[in-house]
Amino acid sequence: MDPKERASKVRRETMEQAQGARSEAEERAVEPPADVPEQVVGPLAEVLGRAEKAYAAYLGAQREVANAYKENEQQLEESYKKAEQQAKDACDGGIRQALRARDESIEQAWKVRNELLEQAWKVYARDTK
Repeated sequence: MDPKERASKVRRETMEQAQGARSEAEERAVEPPADVPEQVVGPLAEVLGRAEKAYAAYLGAQREVANAYKENEQQLEESYKKAEQQAKDACDGGIRQALRARDESIEQAWKVRNELLEQAWKVYARDTK
């Protein structure tokens, strides 16, 4: 055999051995060893299950918080509108009361003016006779 053929043969054998070792390692990695008890796989599944439940609870809590924020915002808006309406009503009531007081004052002032004018005319009429 010439050296090229010999090198080629050695290379093929080495590649076949490497592939055999690789597939054997893959089989070992995929399948759990026979001496490992199933209890090791059980706790892992249990932990994963608890993690999934915790994540679902987290998402639920997140939704509840978002709903609580929305509800709180609506309550604040309603409270603000109610306070604003109360302030408007109080202002309107104050204006009505002030207008009534003004009208009564004007009416009282006209009565006093008319009485004084009448008295003045009486005095004038008496003094001019």
